[in-house]
Amino acid sequence: MDARSYVEANARRFFEDLKAWLAIPSISADPARRDDVRKSAEWLAAQLQQTGFPVTEIWETGEVPGGMGEVAGGAGEVAGQPAVFAEWPAGDASAPVVLVYGHHDVQPVEPLGEWRSPPFEPAEEGGRLLGRGASDDKGQVLFHTLGVSAGLAASGRAAPPVTLKLLIEGEEESGSPHFAELLRRERARLSCDVIVVSDTTMWSEEVPSMCTGMRGLLDAQIDLTGPDRDLHSGSFGGAVPNPLHALTALLAGLHDEAGRVTLPRFYDAVRPLTEAERTLFAQLPFDEKVWLTEAGGSRATRGEQGFTTLERIWARPTAEINGMWGGHTGPGPKTIIPRAAHAKLSFRLVADQDPADVAAALREFVSSRTPPGIEATVTFDGPGARASHSPIDSPAVRAGRRALGRAFGRDVLFTREGGSGPEADLAEILGAPLVFIAVGLDSDRIHAPNEKVEMDLLLKGAEAAAYLWEELAAAGLGSTAEPRP
Repeated sequence: MDARSYVEANARRFFEDLKAWLAIPSISADPARRDDVRKSAEWLAAQLQQTGFPVTEIWETGEVPGGMGEVAGGAGEVAGQPAVFAEWPAGDASAPVVLVYGHHDVQPVEPLGEWRSPPFEPAEEGGRLLGRGASDDKGQVLFHTLGVSAGLAASGRAAPPVTLKLLIEGEEESGSPHFAELLRRERARLSCDVIVVSDTTMWSEEVPSMCTGMRGLLDAQIDLTGPDRDLHSGSFGGAVPNPLHALTALLAGLHDEAGRVTLPRFYDAVRPLTEAERTLFAQLPFDEKVWLTEAGGSRATRGEQGFTTLERIWARPTAEINGMWGGHTGPGPKTIIPRAAHAKLSFRLVADQDPADVAAALREFVSSRTPPGIEATVTFDGPGARASHSPIDSPAVRAGRRALGRAFGRDVLFTREGGSGPEADLAEILGAPLVFIAVGLDSDRIHAPNEKVEMDLLLKGAEAAAYLWEELAAAGLGSTAEPRP
């Protein structure tokens, strides 16, 4: 039996298993769902063991400093959500080692009234499976179990042609607060030659594609303060600095006339797009008018000059004002000079940009543009997330492209994603390249009511996974990756 026939013959069982997993409300951001997140990890560990993985373990996160290994209940520790680790050694000890990354936690489900069916009672609807986590990310994690089984059935082997490891975390939807710590703690056991990420999307069902990078993220808040109280604008207006005036001038200076961010050194480390990447992006059937309609009915595109819309949202860094406030915002007039003004900003970063460098540049930018008499404070919501990037000509990406092409029977194009995740930590700490193998769609309504996944695409993902291990084994990678200290 070939891999495709095996996948088709076992599709119904696969979807029933997926429904059972989707019924577990593993919302990592909800403290009331901690037990459900653990139940989700336990379900997956049991499923992987049933698939044939000889090693399946649940790894605790956020342990007590010093390695006490305790979780919730001890004094002073920060308890995290459990991750699942599994390993299936190849028959050949010299075979490449491949780590699959995904997550088993899910987003909150509000507003409940917008769901067509209960979010944790998965329902089939015209070839689609509805339920929280169907696409992001339980469906895309689970297709690997069907894929490895299909590959073994087709080859007659007792073990996959690569040593296969899985690391499925339980906190991705909460920002992966303990993930880097977990990678460092377990880096010896996670050592690998290639990291496969199945937590992204394709261009469309008719146009299969591979993601080759995700942008990084830095969140910031600027607070400007002037007098120690609000002042009467008739008595003091025009004679003392106004924090709101200063803030609006500062924010207006974030970009120049060409749409480029004006922070010092902002573009110094930006990895430029190659001509091959720009050519492949241009081959995608992108309809800008349709895209504008889907972008909340936006009326025009705008951004850094010299780049297409897709290039801007995938491969160029940005600075956005997310909100600003200060002074009187209630009904009727209140003629004051406010004592303070505030703004929240976010920066999407691209390959080779360091969030710490951008944070330092923002402090420098704000300091240089704050007028006398105004005090400026810049704070950040954590250290930020770095961008990830996979060169399209790397052996691992080429192997992934061949595997997807075999499953879909057509040429595979390339995309990037504007969102952010822990992929950069994976690549840096484990010292291995990333390959994105995923079959989600932008239309899957991830993070929104009525999340769904196309059932036939999950089966294509399983088939691609079956081929992927063969392709990576034949790529001559060798088990040489060294985890970083």
